[in-house]
Amino acid sequence: MTHLSNEELEGTTLWVYAFVVKEAKPVGPREVMRGASLSSPSTAYRQLQKLESLGLIQKNVYGAYIVKEKASVSGHLGVGRNLVPRLMFYSLFFFGLLSVEVAILFIQFFFQGRTPSLAVFYLIPITVGSAGLFLAEGIIIWRRNKPNNSVKNDSLEEKSVTNV
Repeated sequence: MTHLSNEELEGTTLWVYAFVVKEAKPVGPREVMRGASLSSPSTAYRQLQKLESLGLIQKNVYGAYIVKEKASVSGHLGVGRNLVPRLMFYSLFFFGLLSVEVAILFIQFFFQGRTPSLAVFYLIPITVGSAGLFLAEGIIIWRRNKPNNSVKNDSLEEKSVTNV
């Protein structure tokens, strides 16, 4: 497994790499353009060449690209054929912890008839906050690595303005 720095595999390049990994079959620049929401086949081709120079994908005899080696992407985990930000898993841990805390409160109050200690009531907001922060940061990283569709939308708006 190849280890790359954050500068080498981020943004559009990361999104194209994730698309090629997810497809798990040879893909061409037009497929990548559609699948990764890029503005043109030349943009997709340029990203594919960059991934090829990094040694992550290779071109077959038909001119299509396939994954050569899976990369260890900083801050992400491979789940099946998807790249998921690691922070999402941390949030799942804290949501699991929260469910245990609530279950303990429920058991103490309803089955044992005891009033839970004040410390538990301080612990729950901290756990909720931690889970929420990790989830929010994970979503931000996931969205940041998505390709911008604004290039497509801007060009469509310009065409409609010139046609009026």
